[in-house]
Amino acid sequence: MKPTFFHIIVIAAVLLLAPNFMLAQGLDLNKVQNDTIGTLIFPFDDEGDFQYPDEIDERPLYLSRPGNIERKFEYDPETRQYIIYEKIGNMYYRMPKTMSLNEFVKYDFDRSIQDYWRTRKETDDIAVQQTGLIPQLRIESEAFSNIFGSEIIDIKPQGYVEVQFGLESNYIGDNTLPERLKRQTTFDFENQINISVNGKIGDKVNMDFNYNTEASFDFENKMKLDYAGKEDEIIRKIEAGNVSLPLNGSLIQGGTNLFGIKTEMQFGKLNITTVLSQHKGESQVIETEGGAQKTKFEVKASEYDENRHFFISKYFRDHYNNALRSLPLIRSQIVVNKIEVWVTNKSQNFTSARDIVAFVDLGEVAGNISNTIAAFGPTGEAYPANSANNMYKELITTYEGIRKPADVTKVLGALNNSNFSNGKDWEKIDQARKLTSTEFTFNKQLGFISLNSPLNNDEVLAVAYEYTLAGEVYQVGEFSTNGIDPNNTLILKLIKGTNLSPNMPTWDLMMK
Repeated sequence: MKPTFFHIIVIAAVLLLAPNFMLAQGLDLNKVQNDTIGTLIFPFDDEGDFQYPDEIDERPLYLSRPGNIERKFEYDPETRQYIIYEKIGNMYYRMPKTMSLNEFVKYDFDRSIQDYWRTRKETDDIAVQQTGLIPQLRIESEAFSNIFGSEIIDIKPQGYVEVQFGLESNYIGDNTLPERLKRQTTFDFENQINISVNGKIGDKVNMDFNYNTEASFDFENKMKLDYAGKEDEIIRKIEAGNVSLPLNGSLIQGGTNLFGIKTEMQFGKLNITTVLSQHKGESQVIETEGGAQKTKFEVKASEYDENRHFFISKYFRDHYNNALRSLPLIRSQIVVNKIEVWVTNKSQNFTSARDIVAFVDLGEVAGNISNTIAAFGPTGEAYPANSANNMYKELITTYEGIRKPADVTKVLGALNNSNFSNGKDWEKIDQARKLTSTEFTFNKQLGFISLNSPLNNDEVLAVAYEYTLAGEVYQVGEFSTNGIDPNNTLILKLIKGTNLSPNMPTWDLMMK
């Protein structure tokens, strides 16, 4: 027969009223419970290992007892036993249980021990959180307590210190250089510090210290030590470090970013404030004209962007100011059509790499770079070109041995003297790297290039370029596309050598 809704209501009522009925009839609860529990395939103790556990004695594999289950202990004087009730409202959650006097004493003792250790653990956790790295110090001295207000010294540091060490060693395999100059070793040391310290000495002295090496402004790094006296003391306050002196009047301006010592004292109704400090701030006046803001600023001449911007010839440097005299119109008839830029290969990228030999005086007009150009004989050309002097002609004829990379130093060694030397007037670079068009930009009319990344002091920069003037095409240096054997060296114009200083002929080619 299919159960109806009436049958379900009757069964639920029987299950709910059964415990109360058994209690009213005075049945043996333990016996009834044991008779009704069947044999389980995987038996377990619903109450845990302890016979009568409390919510304090929770096991990880069991869920916590819900808060709506109420547990009560009642003593039965007739049976001299304790009865444990668990109810949800007025309904019994499970069958009541009994406990003898000895069992109840043991249960109460175990629960007291658990309460004690739990309280101790919570107290220790709070103490650990409040103590920090440096524990509190207690100075048991009456004089110390009178001066600083209490006996406790509490200092709490926070932050981090990061230190990096590095070593860079470069070797130049040039036999013309002295042995001690072939190896260049530099140390790289970087540190980053971000520390804040908050401390209290008694109740009167507070210390606040912040230091960050990455701070954008000086006032972000502050240090302050202040002593606050009581209301009836002569010394009301002493501040050292970052202090301020706000004033209400307009005759004398106060300071908000001072570094020094400030004291506040009182003698009856007389209050005295003294400040001895250094003013680390500055005032700025903003002017507007026609809706636009005008701001004056200063740039030091020594703070230029070095090793990034270069003229490709001294001719362009000498005519730079004249070409910009009528801005926005550029007064220059030259248009650079093509340029190749070569640098020392430190990226280990040999896709577009070749051996090169670069010369300072290549393509220069007589006297524009140095007097050494006279040794090759000027041709009278007024503009940069391979034919501006006889250097290029001599290199590809008399000194044609420089085409072999291994013979460059030997062939040019005969020219090494005080007026023409390696590192000053020419450089040889093995497997130099040609920059792509995305690694630099160049101005076609003013004749200068700008690298995306600055060069190191020991890196070499050389170029070959072609330009048009009055319909004529001029070329300085050799392009990699000129049909020269890839195993031979290219002859280029030297812009920057391994040594760059004001006494070098290439010093003026670097834009500052």
